[in-house]
Amino acid sequence: MAPATPDTRPPVAALPWKTVVTVAALLLACYAPVVRALVMQWYDDPDMGHGFFVPVIAAYIAWQLKDEISNVPAEPNMWGLLVVLWGGFQLYIATLGAELFLARTAIVFSIIGAVLLLGGSKYVRIFAFPLFLLFFMVPIPAVIYNQITFPLQLIASQVAENAISLIGIPIIREGNVLELAEQKLNVVEACSGIRSLLTLTFLSLVYGYFAEKRIWIRVALFFSTIPIAITANAGRVTMTGIIADFKPELAEGLFHEAQGWVIFMIAFALLAVVHQVLVRIDKMFFNKVASQPPAPRQQVA
Repeated sequence: MAPATPDTRPPVAALPWKTVVTVAALLLACYAPVVRALVMQWYDDPDMGHGFFVPVIAAYIAWQLKDEISNVPAEPNMWGLLVVLWGGFQLYIATLGAELFLARTAIVFSIIGAVLLLGGSKYVRIFAFPLFLLFFMVPIPAVIYNQITFPLQLIASQVAENAISLIGIPIIREGNVLELAEQKLNVVEACSGIRSLLTLTFLSLVYGYFAEKRIWIRVALFFSTIPIAITANAGRVTMTGIIADFKPELAEGLFHEAQGWVIFMIAFALLAVVHQVLVRIDKMFFNKVASQPPAPRQQVA
């Protein structure tokens, strides 16, 4: 029986969990007012209802990576302290200027800096995806929001006008206002599709992470949310116009809100369909290329 050879590998430096908890508590104390206001917006703003799920899902994905970091030594990087300080400086400037977007993104930058400070660059690479997801809990700035919503309102209005006209229902459109025989429909910001677009982009990243390993398919799923959200929302406006022509009171209220949830579920189902189409394209193209025999080598006399 051969003698057992001793393990000469150096022990992996464990992550200082007490320090991690202390830094997390300090960050929470510093950003408590910002976090409180952010949670309140998640609750009050229907466009940001998915914000409650972002930190939970990001934490779950990070927890799944615990086995991966168990084999990676913690190498504290002092550049992380600079990133944390930058987050604090950004919070200070945002507080002076009452800029909510800067104050809220400062939280994410400080978390990234803390990971770099305590674990090093390797830990940042390992946790890159859940750290990136945290940006989706921050509402986009109002300037950008307004620039996106109005074109989406016009697109939804134009598609709905054409679809309703094809059915034979008389309709006139003026900008984002649809005039039917019995009622006038105003395609407001809530009906622009931005709500489903923000939520779908987040869900596409999470769905792609758990359901797909190929990077190009993940990227394609992410960008496919734009036409899916526009199409689904245009369908919602069209259905609302058709229903309003027969029974105007159903064009608003609880039935209208329930219709929005149904359309969103259809949009998510379309995302899954797009995923299956991309998988089949991948099998048809890449498997065909891989199965082709190599070209014969030419012999040199």
